[in-house]
Amino acid sequence: MKKKLFAMLGIAATLFFTGCGGGDNGGGSDKTNATLKIGATPVPHAEILEEIKPDLKEKGITLEIVEFNDYVQPNIALNDKELDANFFQHEPYLNDFIKEHKEMKLKNAGGVHVEPMGIYSKKIKDLKELPNGSQIAIPNDPTNGGRALLLLQKAGLLKLKDGVKETATIQDIAENPKTLIIQEVEAAQLPRTLDDVDAAIINTNFAMNADLNPMKDALFIEDKTSPYVNIVVVRDGDEKRPEIKTLIEVIKSDKVKKFIEEKYKGAIVPAF
Repeated sequence: MKKKLFAMLGIAATLFFTGCGGGDNGGGSDKTNATLKIGATPVPHAEILEEIKPDLKEKGITLEIVEFNDYVQPNIALNDKELDANFFQHEPYLNDFIKEHKEMKLKNAGGVHVEPMGIYSKKIKDLKELPNGSQIAIPNDPTNGGRALLLLQKAGLLKLKDGVKETATIQDIAENPKTLIIQEVEAAQLPRTLDDVDAAIINTNFAMNADLNPMKDALFIEDKTSPYVNIVVVRDGDEKRPEIKTLIEVIKSDKVKKFIEEKYKGAIVPAF
């Protein structure tokens, strides 16, 4: 009797563990059955990720979006394995960040869109009206700060030293005919400076988050040839994970391209 009882218990245990392990073996389904936690700034990154949630769900991937309002914490959280990926930065910023944090092994997994940087003001309606000695706020991180100075140069407001590009700093200003006073401010805070400065150079994501329309409100804006493509970033090696490959495939689909074009109407430009 005991032998029969143990045999029956053994069969039951086998069936139980087989049932629990079915998901690991695919269970007759091609779905990944994974969860991806992605850090993103609210606009447009989190909005784009929200758009692809159902598509990833169909492929067995649950997407969790963690919103950030700065450019430092998403990379730290990714490095610390609190996130599977982040989506907020362009490659020049990532490269500069890695130079300062050599212990962090982060990698570009794919480019998605361009957010043209613009010059905004509540005090003037045309850059020709900008008075001498005006205060201009720009991002304080090295990459976007250099990008802002290049935009000021392109707008004809100052001239940088020959050969200086995205690494430009205030010390690289060679000619400043309007004696502009450049103030460096955290990128996310730039929209709040508009009441105090004569103009501010603001990244499109933070401009839109402050209800500024880049196509209508910017006095001057980068054109569509901007090299600053926003990218999905992962830890080095994770770009080979099946769920990350699926994420990139879905976020670079025709559906997402159409979504970006229709929702942002040129303020955000697909890069694929």
